[in-house]
Amino acid sequence: MCHFWQMAEILPLFGFYLQSAVGGRVLSQSFWRQFVEIPNVYAIKIAPFNRYQTMDVMRAVAESNRWRDLALYTGNDDQIVLDLLGEWVFDVNGEQRALHFAGGLLGHWAVWTRKAVEMMDAIKLARGKSTFSRDWLRLANEVTDSNAALFDAANAFKGCIAGIQHVLFQQGLLSSPHCLLSEESLSSGQLELLDTIRERHPQLVDDTFVAEHIESRMR
Repeated sequence: MCHFWQMAEILPLFGFYLQSAVGGRVLSQSFWRQFVEIPNVYAIKIAPFNRYQTMDVMRAVAESNRWRDLALYTGNDDQIVLDLLGEWVFDVNGEQRALHFAGGLLGHWAVWTRKAVEMMDAIKLARGKSTFSRDWLRLANEVTDSNAALFDAANAFKGCIAGIQHVLFQQGLLSSPHCLLSEESLSSGQLELLDTIRERHPQLVDDTFVAEHIESRMR
């Protein structure tokens, strides 16, 4: 923890809880409780892909005197919609403290971004209501299904970067689908699954929007 304090003397800090499947470490609630007390910490991206570990961070923030100062972002690609809609309420010495995710920092939003922006705007409106439509639960599952293809969940996320690259290439936003490292490539069956997702969840795809604007944007 000492090196975080030293870095915070030089620049603001943004915490990032990365899932262990792609190299992240499991970090305890105690770790986050200490981290959020650093005055120059301003935000945390929470992406362990684990509800218990997500709750550890939320509780650590809620119990801190700085709980109002920190922006929280979801990176849980398997739970984007529910994270953004959700409210975490903790009783801290008799005070009810409610936390929300301010937004998402997600690999998903590197593609089909127009639809992601529309979804985020709708979620902000929905959070102001006391009840939610069942449509949100359906959308939550559709987005998770989409991300399973994008990030290659079936193969321990081996093709996560390649999946995003390929979608951008198909839309004409990249001149090549290849990654810098030759071993970063689509897994077997991933391309077919991406095509299936386009057919299964067309409401999540912004291919038409990109096609309408790409000529002017790529000049």
